[in-house]
Parts: sequence; structure tokens; C-alpha cells
Amino acid sequence: MSTTTDNKFLIGIYDDEDVLLHAVEHVRHAGIKIHEVFTPFPIHGMEDALGFKRSRLSKAAFMFGLTGFILAQTMIFYMMHLDEWKINVGGKSTIPYPDFIPVSFEATVLLSAFGMVGTFLVVSNLLPGVKPRNFDIRSTDDKFVVAIELEKNSLSVDQMSIMLKEQGASEVYEKVVD
Repeated sequence: MSTTTDNKFLIGIYDDEDVLLHAVEHVRHAGIKIHEVFTPFPIHGMEDALGFKRSRLSKAAFMFGLTGFILAQTMIFYMMHLDEWKINVGGKSTIPYPDFIPVSFEATVLLSAFGMVGTFLVVSNLLPGVKPRNFDIRSTDDKFVVAIELEKNSLSVDQMSIMLKEQGASEVYEKVVD
């Protein structure tokens, strides 16, 4: 286990989500950079308290959907117009676009959904075989955990510990995480 300061965190344990939300706002206002907050359920307003920007997942979904649409159109055009073995169905046009709206739509939705799931898994570091970073096992049950990376903050550990305790933390301790 490495003992360098880039893996050291100050962990604050909270019992109530309202106290946690107020504490996160106060701690960020004091200039402390919070690494992450772990909760057993979503807390309304936490992303604003942490200062998160709007997710870019919608832009990724649009790009994956556009890729699916272009692939579907390319496949249709190739099979109906360029292929050596094209099929003449009742003398109809080789590119009957209204007939292929469902195919294009389904390819758009399919690639968009798979792309969003894959992007989410990569960004969240939830890929198969990746060991999860669990700062405190109680965060999956009934406690709320605030993790503060020590290297990224100028205040001393004692000052940050006192501030977390003043803001309602039931426990504060240091932890080295791989």
C-alpha cells in the first residue's frame, strides 16, 4: 500500500442528509475542494452544492445516435443501390427512403443506447475487473461519506477535521486509498 499524499483522504461520516448538504455548501464556501460525496440514495441539490456542471452525456448520446443514423443510411444505400446483387422489388425505386424510416430510427436508438451505457461505464470507472474505490462501506447502507483529497487543499488536516466536526460530522478520520 502506497503512503504518498496523493492517495490520502480525509473522510467525514454524516448521519443526516440535510446536515450533509449544509456541510458540503459550507465546506466548499470555505475553499476546501471535495473529492466526492457518497450516499446510499440520491440527494436533491447535492450536485449544485458540489458545484458540478451539467453532464455532457446528452451530447454523447446525440453523437452516438447520429452515428447510428449514418450507418443505417449507408447500409441501406449500399444494399439497395451499389451492391452487385441488388434486388428489384416490383419495379420500385432502388432507394425508397420512406420504407426505411423504421430501420433508421431503430439503428439510431440502438447505437445511442449502447453508446450512452458504454460511456457511463467508462466515465464512472465501472468496467468489469476494475476494483471499486470504497471510502467507507457504510455509505452503501445508512451513512453519508464526504471524501476530501488532502493534497489538493491548503488547509491542515486538523483545521479541516474541526470544520467537518463543527458541520455535524459524527466521525472524521484519514484514510489511504489505493
